[in-house]
Amino acid sequence: MRAEEADAWGALVATARRTVSDGLVVGTSGNVSVRVGDTVLVTPSGVPYDRLTPTDLVGVDLDGRQVLGTLLPTSELPMHLAVYRSTGADAVVHTHAVHATAVSTLVPELPSVHYMSGALGGPVRVAPYATYGTEELAENMLHALTDRSACLLQNHGTIAYGASLDQAFDRTAQLEWMCRLWLTASSVPGLSPSLLTGEQLAEAGERLRGYGQRG
Repeated sequence: MRAEEADAWGALVATARRTVSDGLVVGTSGNVSVRVGDTVLVTPSGVPYDRLTPTDLVGVDLDGRQVLGTLLPTSELPMHLAVYRSTGADAVVHTHAVHATAVSTLVPELPSVHYMSGALGGPVRVAPYATYGTEELAENMLHALTDRSACLLQNHGTIAYGASLDQAFDRTAQLEWMCRLWLTASSVPGLSPSLLTGEQLAEAGERLRGYGQRG
């Protein structure tokens, strides 16, 4: 294991544990990965995140062949690899967050109740259901991710990617928050939440690209 891989594994484990502490994952119902060169480090299948140690590192190449560690990689490896092959992602976070999963059972697209949809590329789509861990699910996900950095997975959960573990996690958390917001607003009897137009979301997305400190 190279120092770069060891550091990335430590950051991956910290992010995986954060998905649990922030309520985005229950038990082992989610997974996290990060790319280091041509190697993808990924959480192992069925191992609680609080038990992971530096020696539990799991790595595969972009074709899915295991090149690091002895534990089996997550069963959702096809989704993670599909993202890396199709985008410039350096990290991927998948969760079964409760509000987002609830929304995935109700609508084909998360209604645009907040401008933060613009930070994810636009209205968040729902990928049609397919059995977990399958190439079919990975393909459905890729269609939903077209020009987006996150999507919902019908009757399943969420997936988001970014240029870092922090960005992938933050996008996941924002998506769950927006789903909770829509569910809350739409539950008021006799009222329907106002929605933003495509133009409003595009403008917000453009402004968000320059958000934060510079340099």
